[in-house]
Amino acid sequence: MASSVFLLDLKGKPLIARDYRGDIPLSAIDRFMPLLQDREDEQGTSLPVMTENGVTYLHLREKDVYLVALTRKNANAMTLLQFLHHLAKVFTEYFKTLEEESIRDNFVIIYELLDEMMDYGVPQITEPKILKEYITQESHILEIMPRPPLAVTNAVSWRSEGITYRKNEVFLDVVESINMLVNPSGQVLSSDIQGAVKMKVYLSGMPELRLGLNDKVMFESTGRSAKGKAVEMEDIRFHQCVRLSKFESDRTIS
Repeated sequence: MASSVFLLDLKGKPLIARDYRGDIPLSAIDRFMPLLQDREDEQGTSLPVMTENGVTYLHLREKDVYLVALTRKNANAMTLLQFLHHLAKVFTEYFKTLEEESIRDNFVIIYELLDEMMDYGVPQITEPKILKEYITQESHILEIMPRPPLAVTNAVSWRSEGITYRKNEVFLDVVESINMLVNPSGQVLSSDIQGAVKMKVYLSGMPELRLGLNDKVMFESTGRSAKGKAVEMEDIRFHQCVRLSKFESDRTIS
């Protein structure tokens, strides 16, 4: 849980501040920039997570803006850092560029986004497409406020309901890159392959898709032999729509 979120300029001056829990005084942000400079002088680089007097500072820099989250709880640091990355992504979607000037010009809608994306310090809605359906830069002049889309309260927050296409199509691309370290004599010291399966889906409604790969782990667990070469997959990351329990049980991506 985050106690508060700040947007600072390069000098550490607060541009936007949102207090969610009230357990950390807003003046605690004054220690962020001196603490950051001390860490850079001692270690030669800045750390994304710093702690002082029981307050944990987690930060992300985008151009001339610092996004900082403060907490006293034993919070999941990666969750809060990921939230800051999503926050920067949402701001970029709205303002095209995230910098001090765009923050000053859009502080009203920024407060609206901060209220929708986090509730009492817990991340909520972080999908830009869903947020854009009911939070617009002109929303404060509308006589009738738009109703929140169903995706906000739906279990599927990354896809709106009622989507229809004249033709159902699925496009799948496999992108691979090879990283290799070779010594002067030509001997391979280390190598790895990084790949991504990217899908562009034009399907009506909310269909369930299943994707099976020639996974080496699956063939070994079932005692089957692959007709071709099996692939050993490690350090896998999925989109949030994938059912992780299904993949762990039978290695099916659905």
